[in-house]
Amino acid sequence: MITTTDLTCTFGRRRPVTPLRGITQTFPDGRVTYVLGLNGTGKSTLLRLLCGVRRPTAGRVLVDGRAPDAWPAPGRRTGMFLDTAAVHPGHTGRRHLRWLAAASGLDAAEADRRLTDVGLDVVADDAVSGYSLGMRQRLGIAGALLGDPPNVILDEPLNGLDIAGVLWLRRLLRGLAADGRCVIVASHHLSEVELSADAVMLLEAGHTVAAGPLDEVRGEHSSLEDSVVALVPRAAGSAEVRR
Repeated sequence: MITTTDLTCTFGRRRPVTPLRGITQTFPDGRVTYVLGLNGTGKSTLLRLLCGVRRPTAGRVLVDGRAPDAWPAPGRRTGMFLDTAAVHPGHTGRRHLRWLAAASGLDAAEADRRLTDVGLDVVADDAVSGYSLGMRQRLGIAGALLGDPPNVILDEPLNGLDIAGVLWLRRLLRGLAADGRCVIVASHHLSEVELSADAVMLLEAGHTVAAGPLDEVRGEHSSLEDSVVALVPRAAGSAEVRR
């Protein structure tokens, strides 16, 4: 379980930007929680704070009762996939994943097993530069699963996946939750969220505007999309871009 209390994050000194303000939220075990919001509303910042990659300006994050960096091997406690660009294009998929495994004290066999789990075993010895976006996504997800962490955090894992990949990811997320893991996913794909989420959290301008079980957030609306538009009117279509 991951919890936040009054979580705030501010960037910059000359022109400070505060993408998150006073976020208090519980992400329970055994549930898939999707973090939703328009671009620039703080989704990726929140995930980085939950993983311990970034430190909050104020407030706190607890991962299974401790600060993220208080665990002896934080990567074994929270598996994360935040950015496909974090892979050296000249490395093979196998080399990259074995390097990640070694950094967490895991053996090469664990890396090879995860490559098979995500369907990349046949291209594991190819350079990542030749991978499609969907294949890079699968590689990132494999990295997040190394060591069977009890908490899994994924930032936009659906991007680049074909139909088979989307169905595979849906089964994976549901399976992780069924095993009792805390699963947190940021996504813009509302139709898929409705099929795989237990709970959702909607951010706008750095604040939580809705959070809870999927059915509660959807409320009386016929779809999650209609609910999001009602809660965040500019989601209906705006040329505005926020930092």
